[in-house]
Amino acid sequence: MSESARALTVNGRTYAWPRRPLVVVCVDGCEPDYLTRAVAAGAMPWLGPARARGTDRLADCVIPSFTNPNNLSIVTGAPPAVHGICGNYFWDADAGVEVMMNDPKYLRAESILAAFSRAGAAVGVVTAKDKLRRLLGEGLRLGAEGSAVCFSSERAAETTGAEHGLDGAAAWLGRPVPSVYSAELSEFVFAAGVKLMETRRPDLLYLSTTDYVQHKHAPGTRDANAFYQMMDGYLARLDALGATVALTADHGMNGKTDAAGRPQVIYLQDLLDGWIGAARARVILPITDPYVVHHGALGSFATVHLPGGADVAGCMGRIAAIAGMEVVLDRDEACRRFELPKDRMGDVVAVSRRDWVIGTSEARHDLSGLDAPLRSHGGISEQRVPLIVSRPAPALPADARLRNFDIYDVALNHAA
Repeated sequence: MSESARALTVNGRTYAWPRRPLVVVCVDGCEPDYLTRAVAAGAMPWLGPARARGTDRLADCVIPSFTNPNNLSIVTGAPPAVHGICGNYFWDADAGVEVMMNDPKYLRAESILAAFSRAGAAVGVVTAKDKLRRLLGEGLRLGAEGSAVCFSSERAAETTGAEHGLDGAAAWLGRPVPSVYSAELSEFVFAAGVKLMETRRPDLLYLSTTDYVQHKHAPGTRDANAFYQMMDGYLARLDALGATVALTADHGMNGKTDAAGRPQVIYLQDLLDGWIGAARARVILPITDPYVVHHGALGSFATVHLPGGADVAGCMGRIAAIAGMEVVLDRDEACRRFELPKDRMGDVVAVSRRDWVIGTSEARHDLSGLDAPLRSHGGISEQRVPLIVSRPAPALPADARLRNFDIYDVALNHAA
């Protein structure tokens, strides 16, 4: 069967069958300046020339600019309004509880990876944290069903052939499982990706890192450049193995402090409790996940569920007047503007400015684990991300607005 005949349509978009292995890398928290500064410092000798000879663009991630909605947008080629994952955390109105959004039951669309796996392609997925692994692996032909592999660095010592497509991934790689709060957790992802390409040569390989380094270190700093130098070496090895290498990010990253380095936080639940009564409104922070040491569950996006009969417009006006707030929208406008599922958002969406974050109640946020000035994400100010493919895409319109979830389209349909 010809490659054109094997093209697949997924979520309304058609993707050509890969002519060579394709590696898509989602670099968590990769503000574009990280790459610019690292290349300028000589820390990324592969990426500099690769950008020059390939495709080097900027793209927009989805809002909220958090990990889960953007990784799922990238692998489905669609926004959260289609795939349903609108945060790391949300209020499940049907169950009446606040829950992590890491269960595949919340997915509403098939991924590109799953569609190609079902069609017979060899697929590999390695992610840093296990919170993403089940979502990214949904629909893959794992174990006896097919040749897919899907595991996380965090739980690499516990993998089985039946559930992950590989027994004992840590032993297979010959590396100990790193701390979840380390740069080594991401290096494990890259090392596993290289070995998979050497041993199994998947048609599609998806690698997703952690933003531990980006939460602690600004672009151009010694530790940031060291991280990107490490990454560059693995990208060079993947390129040398004959793969097309495509790189994007789930979101950017910014400092969220004042001039003295103190966190600038809007404790929105405390304010609402004072305005309309204790616990009558519910503030949901979609950044919330089990790994809060480096950000204290503080990001630049929140959604507010108001009690029945509440004055939504009046509440929006009071929130918009708070110093540090960038935009406040009602549900309909927020879901239209940011392409979000209406049934999973609150009555009001609030987005803070570049240097501010939103919390619930001050008593609920433990910032004692911060050992560096707060850096976080979630807002419009973290929307710009890189979109780089190691091969040129001359027919791609120069003025086209690209999204991070266009990367499979660019790499499979446009790259030479």
